[in-house]
Amino acid sequence: MPSTPPLTHFKSHGDQHIAVKGSVFSEEAASILSREALSFVELLVETFGLRLEALLEKRNETQVAYDHGQLPDFRQDTKAIRDDSGWQVAEVPNDLLDRRVEITGPIDRKMVINALNSGANVFMCCFEDATSPTWENMVNGQINMRAANNGSIAHVDPKSGKSYSLGENPATLIMRPRGLHLKETHIQFNGKPIPGCLMDAGLYFFHNYAARAKNGQGVYFYIPKLESMEEAAWWNDVFTFMEKHFDVPTGTIRATVLIETLPAVFQMEEILYALKDHIVGMNCGRWDYIFSYIKTLKHHGDRVLPDRHSVGMDTPFLDAYSKRLIQTCHRRGALAIGGMSAFIPSKDPDQVAFVTQKVIEDKQRESANGHDGTWVAHPHLVTLAREIFDQALNNRPNQRHVIPEGDFNADSLLSPCKGPKDEAGVRKNIRIAVLYMEAWLRGVGCVPIFGLMEDAATAEISRANIWQWLKHQVQLDDGRLFTDSLFKQWLEEETIAMKAEVMHPNGEQDQTRKFDEASAVFYQLSTDADFADFLTLPCYEMLE
Repeated sequence: MPSTPPLTHFKSHGDQHIAVKGSVFSEEAASILSREALSFVELLVETFGLRLEALLEKRNETQVAYDHGQLPDFRQDTKAIRDDSGWQVAEVPNDLLDRRVEITGPIDRKMVINALNSGANVFMCCFEDATSPTWENMVNGQINMRAANNGSIAHVDPKSGKSYSLGENPATLIMRPRGLHLKETHIQFNGKPIPGCLMDAGLYFFHNYAARAKNGQGVYFYIPKLESMEEAAWWNDVFTFMEKHFDVPTGTIRATVLIETLPAVFQMEEILYALKDHIVGMNCGRWDYIFSYIKTLKHHGDRVLPDRHSVGMDTPFLDAYSKRLIQTCHRRGALAIGGMSAFIPSKDPDQVAFVTQKVIEDKQRESANGHDGTWVAHPHLVTLAREIFDQALNNRPNQRHVIPEGDFNADSLLSPCKGPKDEAGVRKNIRIAVLYMEAWLRGVGCVPIFGLMEDAATAEISRANIWQWLKHQVQLDDGRLFTDSLFKQWLEEETIAMKAEVMHPNGEQDQTRKFDEASAVFYQLSTDADFADFLTLPCYEMLE
């Protein structure tokens, strides 16, 4: 890769400017980072950056209240929105009405092609939790999105020589930008890193709205990690600004919001209302939601979760979350998409049977509850998930007519649960978190671990689970107190074992691996007195 060039300034007006300090490593990268494209990103940052900072500060203030004993609840100042039965979200576009199977994946070119060709209705390409945000990854992701949208995407595997190209009837492409909290250090505005989400969404819209319009489609986004109506309104204003800037109709941009934070589940109706001109649905981002439950209630000793591997969707607080999301969406004309099945294929017949049964149980629960579709992480699960939802939908594109009965109130959404607290669970959390973080630090954001395709949510849940147990001095099922020293011992043992498992045949360590770095930051994040909001923030500073 060419060396990093000097800062390149793209002046717009006044004394403000945008500066790129990342390498422009190819002609395609240069075209993605054109003067015109970066000027548009600059305009977005200038218009919306300060307001975003205020929203993030408001998040911190709200969390302080939770840390001091408050519990999340429904807002009184927005009760009129919830009580008004007269409003609906904008009509869902035809190409988004049927979303019975959605596949997700990172921005790697081969994986993008395979996902588009998987037979799923939708492919959610993830610039967030499934991608390590190295500069090359983020720019190459935009290159791949442009090629996918104009139909030219192709790839030849350098090892196998196998060719990949776009087939007929590819999945509808939806792009997920980074969350509001993540920065992009390689593009700066007035000397400060810009919001990663404005880089991602801005470049994607700039380079793809015309090609998608030519194909009769709008520009579709999946929005992650919202916590409030005000954050949804911020995105709505960003969308409206982009549409007006390029003189395209309102509703060209359509969004699906991931409900993957505990605060957001108490404002789902308000989020729909704030985005009603642009939103088409909501998704149960259940793994991040479990992390957010721990994070939000981390100081509440009566809400300590058991081993996170025992917390399934049949757990009462998660069942209430899923059903309330369906209720809320369907009453307002929006779609309700179910959660992720992260299983990946196995050559072991017993494991295949186990995975098949688990997927069937999960998708049958979702479809019976009233979800309009579901997520899978691997093309091999598309057919299985489709068969289950085909049966439930009964020739309909969705089941917005289904509204689950029940009052899924604050008590049900916050109810604690019981389960194991043991050494085996801690060691598995250590393994999964360190394996994932080690890969992330090498630039890989989507990793197969123990038969599951894992992303950043995995490491977050594992870290939060351990932090909460240490914070509240949990007694393990065998009677031992879970202490820093015990955690450190198990972490050191597991790290030694993981390093040994990837040694070269001659017994030498693979110098490209980052187990020591991952283990060290995992220990720090798990034992710090102050809980870090997201592990990707300190890890981002360690990326090369």
